Amino acid sequence: MTAGTKPSPAPAAGEAAAPARRTQPKPRPHWRLRLRHDWPLLVMALPMMILVWGFWWIPSLGNVIAFQDYKPYTGGVFGSRIVGFTHFQALFGDPEFLRALTNTLSITAFQLVFYFPIPIMLALLMHSLASERLRSMLQSVVYLPYFFSWVLVIAIFQQMVGGAGLLSQLLRRNGFEGLDWMTNSDTFILLVTSQAIWKDAGFGAIIFLAALAAISPALYEAAAVDGAGRWRRLWHITLPGLRPVIVLLLILRLGDALNVGFEQFFLQRSAVGSQASEVFDTFVYYSGIRVGDFDYGAAAGLFKGVVGLVLILAANKVAHMLGERGVYSRS
Repeated sequence: MTAGTKPSPAPAAGEAAAPARRTQPKPRPHWRLRLRHDWPLLVMALPMMILVWGFWWIPSLGNVIAFQDYKPYTGGVFGSRIVGFTHFQALFGDPEFLRALTNTLSITAFQLVFYFPIPIMLALLMHSLASERLRSMLQSVVYLPYFFSWVLVIAIFQQMVGGAGLLSQLLRRNGFEGLDWMTNSDTFILLVTSQAIWKDAGFGAIIFLAALAAISPALYEAAAVDGAGRWRRLWHITLPGLRPVIVLLLILRLGDALNVGFEQFFLQRSAVGSQASEVFDTFVYYSGIRVGDFDYGAAAGLFKGVVGLVLILAANKVAHMLGERGVYSRS
């Protein structure tokens, strides 16, 4: 308290203190004022909004054919007969659908355990490199396969682990029996997971590298001064800093559980057979689109979307319970 200033009188005994003055919420500006201020941003976002509406939201209204006996040439969407949940009942009685669902969930669970941690470990490895030049070179090398098409990826694996591939030739030259992973249905889940790791792990590592760059170096310096070793810094600083990104990507991966890919399995279906390679997307193609049974395929696709939405909401709820923001916040 400075000299010459009088202290405010304390409230007398039994006298209630004056309530604190509440600040009035700032009124929102008029929509015309906001439009005048934000119109350049809206113009920039307009092409993407047109694409989203034109290729996602408006076509999604066509899911109504999953509840119709859809006749594309005679009735159309507005003239076809409503059959309710008949196609969904047929789906759950179709052994091909149940096999595709089982294969899809098995591959998703396997990749969640053995593929999801690989980009994290790869990002930690590259982040620990002292040489910036070596880190950039390694980052470019592991990121490059992400731009390859699945045709090229499968061709490379055919040349490496196929019946006439490099690995089989080396085994035969040394007196061992050759192998052919490309036509072995028993190890197909290992094959597709290896292909996904080789192709996409570099892209996932880029995301985690960005999250690692956001961690303050002062935390590592303070921990080192306190005597924390490399593993303790990893456990108490690095992994907690990565946790929000890990939770977010895990939620998105769970929501995409029934979408393990189409092209990768379609290209290898003839080599291993449908028993091992039939997944949800190939089932929609062969049982719906290819035979012209569009309403049946739409029912399968709608089921896939509903399951993905439920998984995202459930995983996001668990993230909120653990104190993470998730895909969206509750506020």
